[in-house]
Amino acid sequence: MGAFRSYMNLIGVGWVLTREGVINALPSEGLPTMARLMKAMLVPLARPRSRKEARSDRIGKAVSRLGPSYVKMGQFLATRPDVVGDGFANDLAQLQDRMPFFPVEASKATIRGSLGRTVEDLYTEFSDPIAAASIAQVHPAKVLTPEGEKKVAVKVIRPGIRQRFNEDLGAMYLVAHLQERFVRSSRRLRPVEVTRTLEQTTRIEMDLRLEAAAISEMTENTAHDPGFRLPKVDWERTGRDVVTMEWIDGIKMSDLEALKASGHNLEELAVTLIQSFLRHTLRDGFFHADMHPGNLFVDNDGMIVAVDMGIVGRLGKKERRVLAEILYGFITRDYMRVAEAHFEAGYVPGHHNKASFAQAIRAIGEPIHGQSAETISMGKLLTLLFEITEIFEMSTQTQLINLQKTMVVVEGVSRMLDPHFNMWKAAEPVVSTWIEHNLGPRRVLADMQDGLKAALKLAEALPEIADKTETFHNEIVAMSEKGLRFDESTAEAIGRAEARHTRSGRVALWLIALVMVYLAGMASFMWLR
Repeated sequence: MGAFRSYMNLIGVGWVLTREGVINALPSEGLPTMARLMKAMLVPLARPRSRKEARSDRIGKAVSRLGPSYVKMGQFLATRPDVVGDGFANDLAQLQDRMPFFPVEASKATIRGSLGRTVEDLYTEFSDPIAAASIAQVHPAKVLTPEGEKKVAVKVIRPGIRQRFNEDLGAMYLVAHLQERFVRSSRRLRPVEVTRTLEQTTRIEMDLRLEAAAISEMTENTAHDPGFRLPKVDWERTGRDVVTMEWIDGIKMSDLEALKASGHNLEELAVTLIQSFLRHTLRDGFFHADMHPGNLFVDNDGMIVAVDMGIVGRLGKKERRVLAEILYGFITRDYMRVAEAHFEAGYVPGHHNKASFAQAIRAIGEPIHGQSAETISMGKLLTLLFEITEIFEMSTQTQLINLQKTMVVVEGVSRMLDPHFNMWKAAEPVVSTWIEHNLGPRRVLADMQDGLKAALKLAEALPEIADKTETFHNEIVAMSEKGLRFDESTAEAIGRAEARHTRSGRVALWLIALVMVYLAGMASFMWLR
């Protein structure tokens, strides 16, 4: 039944995309013959529209009709140009996460259900919402503290969003599985894994306690950083479906005129922003992954305040070292070093020639070195780097793609503040300090300490490993003498799974056949008209 619902959901999505002309705009290159045929049949069903209407407008209308789950999916795919291509990624990046407000009474009911107390008990004042997105909406409110009444921001989850997302997720997984099965060129991009990442990040974003925890963690990480902070979380008024935090009286970073009028130095803000982001990425391995201008404020003290931490990124030690090696290799024009970093990390399959990969890296690096420092973009450099990965069968590294997209956004904000912003000069103190501590002698010492800890843990686990090894050995001996046998419950479970698979396959085939007949009939009807 779940599979049937997913197919029906997918048909509904296909119909909306067809009517809004999105299917027409999809490139036919690389599609299987059957997919190209189906696309040709769907073209006449598109709604008539002006030639001046941009593709991004058509996508925006279609996604808005499909609802909040698809808005979130579109925004996620905007960070994956390796999957949808640069053109569609740019179109999706223009999606506005602005949804209709839901009633105040629904917010109050959600807060009571999440915190077990009424809004009147928790807040001295609770106002109408001022912003609504696909996951939640924000209300201004006031709370009573020992210092007096204080203004806060209350973020409340959208009613029914989890159930709606779970229903839509089935169709998303279905598309991913079909893509992996029938479009061989897409397997390198791992569409099922991409969908799984979307599911994980969205589920995290829908638990507002985790956003509060992310704010708390980054607040600790940045406690001594100059010029950057985050709002304080009110844990007493925070739960799974609601988070209460400090109200930020500041100017949005997108309002350049207001920043100038308030006497803020835009050049200094640009440097502070990029250095803060690089500290979070390299030093902490934990960064705000949605740092667009609407989520960045400048308070009265000139501090940059980042809000809305529903989406975050993490990098392990290996990823941070690879990133530093890549950047340092490009800066010093040591392209073999960049290539070796990719091979050592396992990002490029070992059967490829390292010198050939270094040659491809050189093709990216040399044109950049011919430009002035002010025009060299770190984000552009990483984008060009990922463009050559298909040639060398480099599997998608989700965490690095997320970093690259965020870096492009942050660098863009810095250049908006200062059109003559020198990315490399601003980044040099942070990057060089990190390299000194992590790619020099100190790295060897740190690796030795990590190895010693791992050895101690292994020594502690040796008795348990020995017991498990003996048990496994006895089971192998028994299997060789008596053969492999399933218990009754396992055999029944296998039989039921096989039966479900067979039924789902038959239903899918009949459903696809019926849809093809229907679409063919509609196409003929539209043609005759």
